[in-house]
Amino acid sequence: MTSTKTLCPYCGVGCGLEVSPTKSKKAPADSDWTVRGDRAHPSSQGMVCVKGATIAEAIDKNRLLYPLMRASLDEPFRRVSWEEALTAIADRIRHVVATQGPEAVCMYGSGQLQTEDYYTAQKLLKGCLGTNNFDANSRLCMSSAVAAYIQSFGSDGPPPCYDDLENTDCAFLIGTNTAECHPIVFNRLRKYHRKKRGKVKLIVVDPRRTETAKDADLHLAIRPGTDITLMNGIAHILLRQRWIDAMFIDEATKDFQAYAEVIRHYPPERVAEVCGITVKDLEEAARWWGLSKSVLSLWSMGINQSSEGTAKARTLINLHLMTGQIGKPGAGPFSLTGQPNAMGGREAGGLAHILPGYRLVKNPEHRRAVEQAWQLPAGSISPTPGLAAWDMMVGLEQGAVGLFWVAATNPAVSMPDIERTKAALRRSPFTVYQDAYYPTETAEYAHVLLPAAQWGEKTGIMTNSERTVTLCPAFQPRPGETRADWEIFAEVGRRLGFEQQFAWQSAAEVYDEFVQLTAGRVCDMTGLSHDRLAAGPIQWPCPQQETAQTAWNKYDKRLYADHHFPTPNGRANFAAFHEGGLAELPDTDFPFVLTNGRLYGHWHTQTRTGRIDKIRKMHPEPLLEMNPLDAQRLQLQSGDWVEVRSRRGAACLKLLVTQYIRKGVLFIPMHWGALWADQAECNALTHAAVCPISLQPELKASAVAVVPLTAEMRVAVMSGEQHDLGLVGVARDQ
Repeated sequence: MTSTKTLCPYCGVGCGLEVSPTKSKKAPADSDWTVRGDRAHPSSQGMVCVKGATIAEAIDKNRLLYPLMRASLDEPFRRVSWEEALTAIADRIRHVVATQGPEAVCMYGSGQLQTEDYYTAQKLLKGCLGTNNFDANSRLCMSSAVAAYIQSFGSDGPPPCYDDLENTDCAFLIGTNTAECHPIVFNRLRKYHRKKRGKVKLIVVDPRRTETAKDADLHLAIRPGTDITLMNGIAHILLRQRWIDAMFIDEATKDFQAYAEVIRHYPPERVAEVCGITVKDLEEAARWWGLSKSVLSLWSMGINQSSEGTAKARTLINLHLMTGQIGKPGAGPFSLTGQPNAMGGREAGGLAHILPGYRLVKNPEHRRAVEQAWQLPAGSISPTPGLAAWDMMVGLEQGAVGLFWVAATNPAVSMPDIERTKAALRRSPFTVYQDAYYPTETAEYAHVLLPAAQWGEKTGIMTNSERTVTLCPAFQPRPGETRADWEIFAEVGRRLGFEQQFAWQSAAEVYDEFVQLTAGRVCDMTGLSHDRLAAGPIQWPCPQQETAQTAWNKYDKRLYADHHFPTPNGRANFAAFHEGGLAELPDTDFPFVLTNGRLYGHWHTQTRTGRIDKIRKMHPEPLLEMNPLDAQRLQLQSGDWVEVRSRRGAACLKLLVTQYIRKGVLFIPMHWGALWADQAECNALTHAAVCPISLQPELKASAVAVVPLTAEMRVAVMSGEQHDLGLVGVARDQ
């Protein structure tokens, strides 16, 4: 009857939870566990949102309990033993490697995986099989931030920590609806902001007046795609007013002159016109940044999910570099990760271009170090980055992928251009899908289903957005024949002849091996272990020679406090970018810009939250948000049904008319797939254009048209009948 301290398995805030057996009669009848916030956890301080509070209600619902297989997608699944399923997978890998080469094997993972899962998968694919074709849904989430940190600072890793939320003089939030997507982070910032009202400034940049923007001292409702212009405009004013840190620039950075030449072309009048804001508001934002002792920026998908995602993130980092706002309390560029262990995945090498310990596959010294640690021959790791997430879909289209293995994610809902994605998945000759729940949309495209143990059923490590590492112990038995993800990967590795590489007996042994690959790196965790973390969370860096006392004093460990960066010359790099704009501009046929995002209660594709009654009642259906002026032109009102159409597909949604969204811009939540609503898939509308640096898709902006639907038309749409409704819209907002 004892309680267990663990971590919430939803967003990247990484809130501490305390789980205990249910004793209260008021607890949900279908939950054996009571969940509350862990007051001792340094990141969340006992706070918890509705998702964390209700997580236990989904543990046992609609679980995949046994391996299932079928020869083709038009056949029903049949229950099989683990022996049969693993033998089939190992045999298929051998066949594909022999006939098509290792580059025909792909694995697509998730920030839901624990660090041990991530690490084992890297060792299997990148080391033993010799292909870097492991990517994760973090590619859709944080890869632009990863690329920006690496290019600007020489290494991945966010410099600030959550304590900075209560030490800043000016918080600059851009491309993040923190109040709904990272609610506990925003709760901390909101409390501090209200306590210091008038002394601490909150600037929010977003085309919607979100719950986050409602608390802002200054809301800049810019046009979608004008982020770089806005930030270059702020930089122009900072330089003109000499609100810069010249000593920091001279001693700790390079290429400032090239950057100064670019921002010269962004005077306030031009910037205000392009962004659709006033000169007064632009100058006020610059003044608050320039005159504040400490400036903290927060960003998320609104910056990252862009064909200019890396350029946007680096342009934001430029503002910190030119004002010396880094490495001190209350300051720094802070990327908020989207998933509970997206940070751990990055540490373990869980993207197609990286290796464990913040290493790069293109770097021969990095490859050599990992090969030696894995006791593999020199040259085992390919020097070529693997296929990124969307490239895997293209590979399936072209017949270049012979085995596609998906773990802990739902690409049949979350990928861009979803009809094209589904068609690619149908072409896969052999898909392994490893998840805790069934059914899901992706299961429809699988040949093998593997039942995975989930949160509360396996022990492992997760790292949150502020680099705090938490042990997540198992607290209930595994149902059916479920297995931990790392155990599945390791068993396949052994069956392929790599017994020595996968000889672990526990997740603790996996983690002990992994942390040795972080020695001397920015993310040094050699002082961490399951045993040590059992006493409580610890923020990295935490090298082995460090004492327990200094490890716990983690908030003195902001990265780059000494102004020395892990680049060849020790300096941070400015980057000079002009804005390119949206990859798909609105026009007369598709006059609106559609953006999308999360709702407070739901999580990703509803694999968990869709099974929780309280959350379904909170968000019963997806709604399309539209500005009143646009609705008036189309003679629409709240509650009307409309079809939203892009060049790739359509969605049928009920309308919500709201003044909280900019004219010419629409918003749709991203959570509803085919299992949860008819014809309401957000990604039926999005396109697959990617940032050329990070390869992250521009999910945040698509050109669409809106068609009012009569009841008869709606029936036709829902039934999939062909119809010619005509495209109706308004002129692009100038």
